[in-house]
Amino acid sequence: MTDTSAYRVLARKYRPETFADLVGQDAMVRTLKNAFAADRIAQAFVMTGIRGTGKTTTARIIAKGMNCIGPDGNGGPTTDPCGVCEHCTAIMEGRHVDVMEMDAASNTGVANIREIIDSVHYRAASARYKVYIIDEVHMLSTGAFNALLKTLEEPPEHVKFIFATTEIRKVPVTVLSRCQRFDLRRIEPEVMIALLRKIATAEGAEITDDALALITRAAEGSARDATSLLDQAISHGAGETGAEQVRAMLGLADRGRVLDLFDMVLRGDAGAALTELSAQYADGADPMAVLRDLAEITHWVSVVKITPDAAEDPTIAPEERARGQQMAETLPMRVLTRLWQMLLKALDEVAAAPNAMMAAEMAVIRLTHVADLPSPEELVRKLQNSTPPPAPGPVGGAGGGGNGAPQGSTGAQAVQHAQQRMASNPGPQGQTTALAQDLNAALARFPTFEHVVELIRVNRDVKLLVEVETCLQLAAYQPGRIEFVPTDDAPRDLAQRLGQKLQLWTGNRWAVSLVNEGGAETIAQIRDARELALKKQAQEHPMMQAVLAQFPKARITAIRTPEDIAAAATAEALPEVEDEWDPFEDG
Repeated sequence: MTDTSAYRVLARKYRPETFADLVGQDAMVRTLKNAFAADRIAQAFVMTGIRGTGKTTTARIIAKGMNCIGPDGNGGPTTDPCGVCEHCTAIMEGRHVDVMEMDAASNTGVANIREIIDSVHYRAASARYKVYIIDEVHMLSTGAFNALLKTLEEPPEHVKFIFATTEIRKVPVTVLSRCQRFDLRRIEPEVMIALLRKIATAEGAEITDDALALITRAAEGSARDATSLLDQAISHGAGETGAEQVRAMLGLADRGRVLDLFDMVLRGDAGAALTELSAQYADGADPMAVLRDLAEITHWVSVVKITPDAAEDPTIAPEERARGQQMAETLPMRVLTRLWQMLLKALDEVAAAPNAMMAAEMAVIRLTHVADLPSPEELVRKLQNSTPPPAPGPVGGAGGGGNGAPQGSTGAQAVQHAQQRMASNPGPQGQTTALAQDLNAALARFPTFEHVVELIRVNRDVKLLVEVETCLQLAAYQPGRIEFVPTDDAPRDLAQRLGQKLQLWTGNRWAVSLVNEGGAETIAQIRDARELALKKQAQEHPMMQAVLAQFPKARITAIRTPEDIAAAATAEALPEVEDEWDPFEDG
């Protein structure tokens, strides 16, 4: 009969025993080695970092190093404890009388700390130093921390404190200032994969690189989590463990199939996306996990689009990396950010829904319908292209070759048109006249200041739009010239920037100047005054007062007047079919 009582889980079996065994913490190890070599060992240490990075393990290694006497019994403090002397052996087995470990999560009160304070005055029974290791030290109560302060600041020479915590911000600053702090980093994927491969080889386990990459990604930088998952994967595989077994063990959907679903969503193919989601669900994938993977892919592709080096992640399979890079090159950032926001909302909905699969399907349908919506710039471009051209004919003079620029032309086109006419009219006076007439025609596209505001809005300069609406009190306007009184909080360079942007967008120079008086109310003030008046009128309505009486905390959030409703209905109505327009009829 096989004796299984000696079996130890891999996380304990391969727990580091020396600083050389610690992985991914080179900076901390270097500092400690230098401190031991110079005999500058601190009175108190605090180790902080996420779970499984080696905080308590490091504390035990430090305790062994400070008390190691070497195989011959004559050694001093060292960063390479021998592991065979009585102190190393006892500390490693957790039975040394002078190295006391306390879990602050279950010993939070002043009484527990009082026991430590009373015992520090007695010298170590056999070791060089008496070491107190307090795990999860942030769980101590305020009174316990206060009781510890004085002893921590001036401990006896034979006493050392080593604290470990995952919540360093919950430890009082007065305690931190008395400790030498070490931040243990998340273990990098390359280092983690190498560690797992080393353990798997030592255990004689066959496991593929893709499977190790999945375990590393799931561990999120924790060596203990990674080792525990490796232990489970080896048992799950029962022989050679591949990515499929690990994916099934972790409850993850096939990454390639999630990428296929991602493609279907972006193509707007709702039918194919729902079929793929149902297939993954039938194969055991959790709907929440599928949406979470979609969000992870969205984030990863967005990061790769900004920093292409992010694609060189060793936990990403080569096929997945190639597909992600292609997506990053072709997908606009606006589409990715919109997808990210919708997936975040979908995850909340699936978590709260009584049927997760139904909520996931509705989320996928919504994603596919939004995926092919045009961006605001594309929508403006389509609207501009769909505007019927004006009837041809002279604008500024008699005959077919009039002096004006075409009405549908932009400012840049008007300037180009003027340059062409100047070339055909070589006299100085003729050139000046031609340029002035064409530029005046281009500026005529902005007969009112509202047209200027709409131009800013179309060009999506949000900062300038807000400043113009809230800080500009218009005094006088004519196409090409703006005079305004600035508000007290108006930026000093508002006039300069407004003139520069208008010149950039129209191709014409604008004269934008400040005046001291004559300014009207700002656009925001006019808008707010109208809204406040409507809200006041609505609140005085008997029906609204009845509602507020029943629901005192109710608030009016929006008001739609009959004019607003009529305007919305007109905008949504289909255009009427008219007789075919003849551009040459009645010139």
